Amino acid sequence: MNAGERRAFVRAHRTAVFGYNRDHDGPAMSVVYYVMPDDHTILVSTVGDSAKAKAVARLGHVSLCILDEQWPVTYLQVSCTATVDPDPVAAGTLAMEIASVMAGRPLDDAVRPLVIEGARTQGRVVLRLTPYATFETPPPHVFEETDLPLLAHPTNAALPWDEPEIPEKSIR
Repeated sequence: MNAGERRAFVRAHRTAVFGYNRDHDGPAMSVVYYVMPDDHTILVSTVGDSAKAKAVARLGHVSLCILDEQWPVTYLQVSCTATVDPDPVAAGTLAMEIASVMAGRPLDDAVRPLVIEGARTQGRVVLRLTPYATFETPPPHVFEETDLPLLAHPTNAALPWDEPEIPEKSIR
């Protein structure tokens, strides 16, 4: 995928596995909904005292594994710098956007006060993620026996978010 295709993939989907390092027990991961308001920002809503928000404040870096909801699953891992935005207006606005993403359609504006009040009551914040690198693996899949010889993984590639060219060195 080139840079435009990577952005289009992220924009076209709505769920991701949100991952960050923990001091013990390996990385933490959870499924989140997200929005991408522009080519350089991904927004996630979470409760302000959640482990995700604390990890962002502590580490400043997270990973998202953007998931295609169709089978066979395709994914794009996105490495991001991250900050916590505690602004309640931004959190309420994002909560409305995320609710629409979850519903798969724009919600009636009449529910906006309810969603915004829910975000305020829950103490929601905005996690602002800025992608800087991606990692993709084209998924091999078996549909029938004749696909088995093709099951080997092709070369994986770590690519800068803003770089449209295939890198000189691929990771295996």
